[in-house]
Amino acid sequence: MAFFLGAAAFVVALLASVMLHEGGHLLAAKRFGMKATQYFVGFGPTLWSTRRGETEYGVKAIPLGGFVKIVGYTPLEEIDAADRDRAFYRQPAGRRAIVIGAGVVANFVFAFVLLWVMAMTIGEPRPGTVTSTVDQVTSCVPATMRGGCGDGRPPSPAARAGLRAGDRIVAFNGAPVSDWDELTAAIGRAKPGETVKVTVRRPGASGPVTLPVTLADVGGEPFVGVSAKIAGGGYDRAGPVDAAVFAGRAIGRTVQGIGTVAADLPSALPRLFSPERESSPGGQVGSVVGATEVSGQIFSSDDTARDKVALFLSLVVSVNIFLGALNVLPLLPLDGGHLAVVAYERARAGVNRVRGRPDPGTVDMTRLLPLTYLAVLLLVGFGVLLILADLFNPLRLPE
Repeated sequence: MAFFLGAAAFVVALLASVMLHEGGHLLAAKRFGMKATQYFVGFGPTLWSTRRGETEYGVKAIPLGGFVKIVGYTPLEEIDAADRDRAFYRQPAGRRAIVIGAGVVANFVFAFVLLWVMAMTIGEPRPGTVTSTVDQVTSCVPATMRGGCGDGRPPSPAARAGLRAGDRIVAFNGAPVSDWDELTAAIGRAKPGETVKVTVRRPGASGPVTLPVTLADVGGEPFVGVSAKIAGGGYDRAGPVDAAVFAGRAIGRTVQGIGTVAADLPSALPRLFSPERESSPGGQVGSVVGATEVSGQIFSSDDTARDKVALFLSLVVSVNIFLGALNVLPLLPLDGGHLAVVAYERARAGVNRVRGRPDPGTVDMTRLLPLTYLAVLLLVGFGVLLILADLFNPLRLPE
């Protein structure tokens, strides 16, 4: 039940994010006197609608986004004579640029506000210290280091050896360890298939307990199957100013992360359907299906309610920043493509003005249709590829 609640919550948040994006276009267009005739959630047949002034607001049957229809968004549309002066393409370039960019701004502002409120209510996450005390014992040997336990996976070495949550590992294969870094370094020096001695301090035991552990092989690396207990971790609530600084920095880190993922994505495509999918940043990008799955995993996890809310809101923030960043790309029909057209028109007009020639006006959009169709084909094809990868090789939260 918790999984489906989380999945439903993400779908609602995604639709709200898309409608905020479209709402940015709508409000800016109305502010400049342009005519917007429709503002809808979803696509396909209309389930419900109402008219307020000259704009029809409503809900359509397929909840895969939304749209706002601004009269004359391109010169290719047929426009009534009465609406000619209010058509989008006849407006000054500055106003058109603001309307086009308002959707992206709406997504980034929403992400900022969410992070700002999170920092003041839930708090800024405090990482704490990673110890050598076992927090959880993984039940199986996963296919990848970030993978989960599917059917038929063998028990983990830690589970076989009898390691327990609460055990503090003090020695691994004869090497003393006092923290997680020393433990992982000792594990890294061992080899898959090797049997090592793990010494622990166990609550209730009179002295050290030594257990033989036969290491498994995961991607060529030795695998034990324990997660570390974090001491001192938690959240620190911030004031309004510090929360704003936190929000700005978090958005900057997310944008940087999106750039890293985009750069790595071409090399990660061949691994989308392999167990090594999550081994690189590009492989961790997912579709709407994958994000919905992750949201369900968040709600059904054993984390505290505070952790679940923080993770879910962070996911919503990431989606909004991604929507904003994606729409900045200079590809039609994305917002960035329309901004590029406006910029080209102004640059061409400036060159003609210097040469003493008249302003050539708007770009002939029919010449850009082949590029638009190609961009749509690539975006849809890539989206379908990610959906298939998320269905047959889904991303999972680390255990």
